Amino acid sequence: MNVSDIPQAARSRLVTIAQDTKVLLAARLLTSGPDILVVQDGDGVLQGVVTRTDIVRQMGICQGGACRGTVSVIMTREVMACHESEGLHALALRMKAGHIKSVPVVDGVNRPTGLLTARIILRTLLDSAEQTEAQMLGYLRGTGYQ
Repeated sequence: MNVSDIPQAARSRLVTIAQDTKVLLAARLLTSGPDILVVQDGDGVLQGVVTRTDIVRQMGICQGGACRGTVSVIMTREVMACHESEGLHALALRMKAGHIKSVPVVDGVNRPTGLLTARIILRTLLDSAEQTEAQMLGYLRGTGYQ
């Protein structure tokens, strides 16, 4: 099972912002729902992510005009991303090893196309396992695959 097997609706949590977005605007966006903002350059290429933790860290150290800076200063640049062709099990293991809750899905030129959470990935893998189990039980009972 691959990333592409997850319905687009489940990957639609993607919220993107530009590198020159002000930190205060990013903070407002994060209070309205998303846990992560994906930062893009002018060509739409992934540059980093901003999380609530990044905002809180910045607010704890900023003084005066420093709070009015852009997200390019506070964003996490080392981003774990995935491609449509990546296997869900391998992705889940990478996320677990890196203690990552969300990953952007990117296309061939590193433009974000979606966002996956660990919860969505695990739910998809569990649903697939349950479906396989039901099919096997049907086969064993002689009712065939349904």
